[in-house]
Amino acid sequence: YTKRIYEITADIFLYQPLHEIRNLMNWNTFTKLLKIHQIDPFRTMHQGITRFFHDPKIVQLFDRYATYNGSNPFQAPATLNIIPYVEYGLGCYYIKGGMYRLIEVLEDIAESVGIDIHKSARVEEITHRSKEITGVRVNGENVKCDYVLSNADVVTVYNELITGFDSRRKSLNRLEPSLSGMVFLWSINKKFEQLAQHNIIFSENYKEEFGQIFKQHTVPDDPTIYIAITGKIDPEHAPANGENWFVLVNVPHLTPGQDWQQNAANLQKRVITKLSRHGIDVAQHIVEETWLTPEDFYKKYGSNRGSIYGISSNNKSTAFRRPANRSRDLQGLYFAGGSTHPGGGVPLAMLSGKMCADLIEEDI
Repeated sequence: YTKRIYEITADIFLYQPLHEIRNLMNWNTFTKLLKIHQIDPFRTMHQGITRFFHDPKIVQLFDRYATYNGSNPFQAPATLNIIPYVEYGLGCYYIKGGMYRLIEVLEDIAESVGIDIHKSARVEEITHRSKEITGVRVNGENVKCDYVLSNADVVTVYNELITGFDSRRKSLNRLEPSLSGMVFLWSINKKFEQLAQHNIIFSENYKEEFGQIFKQHTVPDDPTIYIAITGKIDPEHAPANGENWFVLVNVPHLTPGQDWQQNAANLQKRVITKLSRHGIDVAQHIVEETWLTPEDFYKKYGSNRGSIYGISSNNKSTAFRRPANRSRDLQGLYFAGGSTHPGGGVPLAMLSGKMCADLIEEDI
């Protein structure tokens, strides 16, 4: 079932700019579009999963994949059941040294071909004349250029970096952002042998947890906890007698009235208490701690209302309405990253960059 969804949708939705009409005008795409009913777009993910499994724990395991693009399995279309096939059928890879090595390698490649990289340089505006890009303003200086590839959140770009497109800005702000995350980075002075590199401790009531996140916009009472410990397979990441924990809890995007310092403190207690109930007594072994809240995701990275996957896919239309890689408003402007096509997460963000490179090359 999931393999069939992948085989029908991958070429159309993952490996080419979906919004470029010429890419859709070929026989291969046409024949796959005739099979659109086979990608299960009219059921929710949860409904699609319960066709195959009845054990609530197995259902919950596969419902979890909705969070890979920041959505609610009880609302998102079952087409997103493509995700477990990608993980189990194609397989996942770990980058030796950690995810940041990908950035370092890309930087090395860029510099080797003569690209200048300016760090800690705040982009204040994407400048244009009429409907054509003229450059960017950086730290008060106008830099002329013919093409701009932005990897900032598309909604934030229209809110803060581009002027004169009010209707586009309003339509983007009407779209529901994805969920956000509360991250605890812990330095642990003990080995927890019962844990692996990836660990998930689920909520007892998944539907209620997603309801609190997306409908009530509150932190969940019984959060699902994800713990990544890269030191399990990459020993350089932690001392010989300790571990490095990345602890993630899904939480709502930013809305008025939230107090994230208080929310973070409350969640930290809930997480530690829940882990203790499962025989993981970690409290006395945390020697260093750093928090990342939705406010941090907004302030550090400009993510739309602190979301971490762009817009949500919580209905049948928005699931296929991620902003295009080529701007429809400004000639010479392109979008890459997790908020645009084909979606969030490192593999899809990398694909978006490749698509933009191809589009710019075509235009040149």
